[in-house]
Formats: sequence, structure tokens, C-alpha cells
Amino acid sequence: MHNLKERLIKEADTIGFVACRICRPDAVPEVPKRLAAFVDAGFHGQMTWMADRMTWRGNPAALWPEARSVIMLAESYTPKQDPLAILAHPDRGAVSVYAQGRDYHDVVKKRLKRLARWVIAEAGDAAEVKVFVDTAPVPEKALGAASGLGWQGKHTNLVSRDWGNWAFLGAIFTTLELPTDPAEIDHCGSCRACLDVCPTDAFPAPYQLDARKCISYLTIEHKGPVPENLRKPMGNRIYGCDDCLAVCPWNKFAVAARDVRLHARDDLKTPALADLAQLDDAAFRALFSGSPIKRIGRDRFVRNVLYAIGNSGLPELRSAAADLIGDPDAAVADAATWAVAQLDTQ
Repeated sequence: MHNLKERLIKEADTIGFVACRICRPDAVPEVPKRLAAFVDAGFHGQMTWMADRMTWRGNPAALWPEARSVIMLAESYTPKQDPLAILAHPDRGAVSVYAQGRDYHDVVKKRLKRLARWVIAEAGDAAEVKVFVDTAPVPEKALGAASGLGWQGKHTNLVSRDWGNWAFLGAIFTTLELPTDPAEIDHCGSCRACLDVCPTDAFPAPYQLDARKCISYLTIEHKGPVPENLRKPMGNRIYGCDDCLAVCPWNKFAVAARDVRLHARDDLKTPALADLAQLDDAAFRALFSGSPIKRIGRDRFVRNVLYAIGNSGLPELRSAAADLIGDPDAAVADAATWAVAQLDTQ
């Protein structure tokens, strides 16, 4: 099996992954307690699916009892440009780096399936595999740390000394007994960069995240109007937030994204808020075809755009917001009214 593992790592690199490590499905015994504390505190907000599937998410071994090994993979999506530079341009919308290219679920899953087929071909029909990439109750970050891919930083995301923290994670569960890798230790030290940069103070303590205050959660998962006290700190972030990732010192070792499909689309690098506010459902779907942004729908996206317009301080954007005060969607209409009020008080 050692020879198979060595060849597996080489194949993963050939396919395009920046790292490949292995652990056991039961290598994360701390997850159930941490997950229960997260949910009990209400930090999951409207993400009820986290509470509904706690048994599986807390215990990967229960997801597929026959699995004996978990092959953890990392795929880099490091941006070419400074992701924080857009924040200085209030007439433009800031889209999270991971969503500026092709939907990573499609890109990474195809690569995972290719590697899984290789495993079966090399190990024989006796080997069974299942692939997962952020679409099942799998604690990818905890398994990534247990496998030695990296460690969960103070911002709760996985960090590596080899590729920073710009990476998608994927998992291949298999019935094969493969040699495991040692877990990575924490290398955050006394650094607080990710905690201190958060616009909404979403980290109640290092290694803890209150998703209800996280801009990524607010712009993507949260349905309905965003609490008014959190709208101003959102700035011009209209889909996700990269602040805590962008300031991590370990990104000095970041590896460039190999797949061009994960590179930023030109029209999503600095999109104009005035143009985005005019999107109807059909135009929204056309613009974001093949993008992860598509899943939140036009209404939630335009709601975010209107908060950004209200935060812009630019009178020339007032009409774009005023036009939507009568929008059929209540959250959009509320956001438009708020945006106009903000600009009228400049």
C-alpha cells in the first residue's frame, strides 16, 4: 500500500491538486463537541442543515461505515490581484475570489472523480470510493488538519505552510487501508491579523466564528433583510468576504491556481454596482451561468448590491436604488429604501 500511496500522490499532482494527504474517517473525535457548541450558541444562524445533519457532520465514519481511509486533496485558487484593493472603489462590487471564476464544485469534483477512477484502476475492483466536495455533511477542514494538509487557523479556515489558505478542499472516502499522514500542528502563533481585520467582528474568540455576523454568511446564506447594524460594515462586499483570508501571513507561500477555469472572469473583477442593480431574474441567470453566485438568486444578490450602493456615499448611484423601492421582493425593496436614505443623508 505504501507504493500505491506514493503513486497516488504523484497522480494527484499530475491531475492538478497542490497537496494530497490521508487520514482515517475517525481521526477527528473533537468535531462532535465543537459542532454541538457552535450550534448550541446559535452561531449557525439560518443554516439549519448544520443542525439537521450533526450526526454525519460530526462523525465522518458514520457517513459511510465501510470507509477505511480518507484521501484529502487541496486545489489552489490563489488570486493574481490583491483581493482587498476593490474595497477602495465604492462604485464597484467586491466578489469573493472563489466566486469570480467557474463554480468550484464542478471543477474540483471532476478532478476528484478522475483521481477516484485512477484508484479503482490501480487497486482493483475490490476498492470502493466516494467523492465529496462541499456538498455533503463532511467536516473537510477538520479532516484536512487530521490528514496533515494544514491546520485550522484562528479564522477557522485551513492554512498551510506550503500553499497559504487559498485552496478548495475535496475528499475521497475509500474502503482501502492506506498509510496515513501525521496531523499538522498549529502555526498561527500570536498572530491576530485575520481576527482584527474582520469588518463585523465575527470572531468571538480565536478559532471561533459567529456566522450570523460573517459577511460571507450574510451575503450568501442569510435570507431576508440583513440586520441594520451590520449593513454599514459590509461596505461594497456583494458576495462573500475575503478579508480574513487575504491578510494571512502564510499566503507568502501561496501557490498559483493551475486551472484557468478558477481564474477570475474579467467582468467579475470590478463589476459596476449601477449595472448589477438593474439585473432582472433572466439577466441574473445569464450573467452568472456556471458561477456559484447563481445559487443565491437575483433577489438576494440585488439586495446585497443595494447595501453596497447605500454604503458608497455616491449621489450618482441614488437613482439605481430609488428604481427598486417598489421591487416585488420585500428584502430588495427594504434594501433600496435604506440605500436611498443613506445617500440622502450624505
